[in-house]
Amino acid sequence: MTNPTGKINVQTENIFPIIKKFLYSDHEIFLRELVANAVDATQKFSALNRMAEKPVESGDLYVEVKIDKENKTLHVIDRGLGMTGEEVEKYINQIAFSGAEEFVNKYKDESGAQLIGKFGLGFYSAFMVSDHVALHSRSWLAEEGDAVRWTCDGSPSYNMEKLAKNDRGTEVILAINDDSLEFLEPARIRTLLNKYCGFLPVEIRFEGEKINNTAPAWVKKPTELTDEDYKAFYKELYPFAEEPLFWIHLNVDFPFNLTGILYFPKLKKNLEVQKNKIQLYCRQVFVTDAVEGIVPDFLTLLHGVIDSPDIPLNVSRSYLQSDSNVKKISNHILKKVADKLEELFKENRNDFESKWDDIGVFIKYGMLSEEKFFERANKFCLLKNVDKKYFTFEEYRNLISLNQEDKDKKVIYLYTTNPEDQYAYINSAKKKGYDVLWMDGVIDTHFVNFIEQKVENGSFARVDADTIDKLISKEEIRISKLTEEQQTQLKELVETVVNKESYHVSVAPLSEDDAHIVLTRPEFMRRMKEMSASGGGGGYSFMGEMPDQYNMVLNCNHPFVGKILGETDAALKASLMQQAVDLALLNQGLLKGEALSDFTKRSIDLLNK
Repeated sequence: MTNPTGKINVQTENIFPIIKKFLYSDHEIFLRELVANAVDATQKFSALNRMAEKPVESGDLYVEVKIDKENKTLHVIDRGLGMTGEEVEKYINQIAFSGAEEFVNKYKDESGAQLIGKFGLGFYSAFMVSDHVALHSRSWLAEEGDAVRWTCDGSPSYNMEKLAKNDRGTEVILAINDDSLEFLEPARIRTLLNKYCGFLPVEIRFEGEKINNTAPAWVKKPTELTDEDYKAFYKELYPFAEEPLFWIHLNVDFPFNLTGILYFPKLKKNLEVQKNKIQLYCRQVFVTDAVEGIVPDFLTLLHGVIDSPDIPLNVSRSYLQSDSNVKKISNHILKKVADKLEELFKENRNDFESKWDDIGVFIKYGMLSEEKFFERANKFCLLKNVDKKYFTFEEYRNLISLNQEDKDKKVIYLYTTNPEDQYAYINSAKKKGYDVLWMDGVIDTHFVNFIEQKVENGSFARVDADTIDKLISKEEIRISKLTEEQQTQLKELVETVVNKESYHVSVAPLSEDDAHIVLTRPEFMRRMKEMSASGGGGGYSFMGEMPDQYNMVLNCNHPFVGKILGETDAALKASLMQQAVDLALLNQGLLKGEALSDFTKRSIDLLNK
């Protein structure tokens, strides 16, 4: 042992205060680093021992974490490779920085986890939570009892001395400081071990129990796993989640290394709740569950695990986003997802359709956000109509292209966002032989705007955006039963009983079978309000504050309207027209409060007469 005492080879006296200050926000990471080091030492011992001419007795290989509350210490113990005094000198005492000032200036905005990775500070992360740290180590090749003890109090000075230690391996002893006493609580340590070390490949013991699964499903070959194995692993990851719809097993070794399992969950209405469920690992060491920027945004709706040694353990998000390997991995995952969905669609379309309400949101989100995915997904993305029949884009275009082509040769895609509330409009469209799509998904407002730009010579219109004759305008001309003068009188009469700011009144010669009054919501204004409300207004955020506006179309060919106009008693005529308007409002759920009470009273009065 050449240097029993000495200075750690750093070119600043301030390195430890810098470590403590800039790593403090991520100080729990120290446990992951120390346990990962212990696992690495154990695996290296196993590999070297297998290749040795005279292998030593390996015994039970595991990493143990212990708390000594009485002495306020935390211990991480392995029976791995161990170190000689010279190796401690090389791997522990040699840290090279060009200077504290440059260090601080360059990395002042980065988190602790990122700094650890940049400088190989895994072991030194122990000083984030410790007043002093001791390391006891004996190399697997050392003579019996030939071990080393290294201690440091958080200054650049250290002490090394011989130690009587008969077992190979390393024990790191942390004297926990007063600001970090939480790490002497068993519940806290168990939580961290479960979070960071739950799938490490070497057994981790805490309080006499094994706390990790050393052979999780993603490290096995797909041929070794049954459907029940995949479902059981999903339950291990998400104990309270519903069973997944299906999954993709990733297993690539060229041109990069990637393993993992991605599950398609049953998506709920709130997409944000579903995010941050993909766990990123590096050689089975947990890195993060915030993978935005590492995989395309829509893929964050998937659940599961990605593991790659080509994704660095501790680096900044901006680095990951620009790293070429990460981009290749991201593109590969996107391709595999598209392959899986297309395969499911082709092999069993009925089953694919039965899952559409859950996977449709995911596919549409992907098409909105990734052009590469759109190019693949337009082959298997489905449109559902109100009769619950499913069509690809091409199939649906062929279905409606002749009947729903307007006088300008444009194909009109009719849709509803609520078949129950918009029943009358859907019924009116069906009487014409038109088909109506069911678009009530959480992102369908955005999807309609997006897909409208992709369809050739076509447009989308919600069934309540106008009268059906105007939504799909044909060459046919319908004649009014009322003269122009009578139509003007009718319009003026209605305008005396409605709020002109909310309702734009017009008269049209609709069919006698159509409603006496048709309330419609202008497509453009309604879309802008919906986009604004959902956070995608594109500069129209002010529209969310504007009152709803409706077109009130009086059907001058409806018998009831003609009778009202022919009423000679002025008071009764006004009362009947108010009743007719209120009936139309009631049908759309727009009659409330005092107006609804007045309508009820007026109805009784009219019945009595």
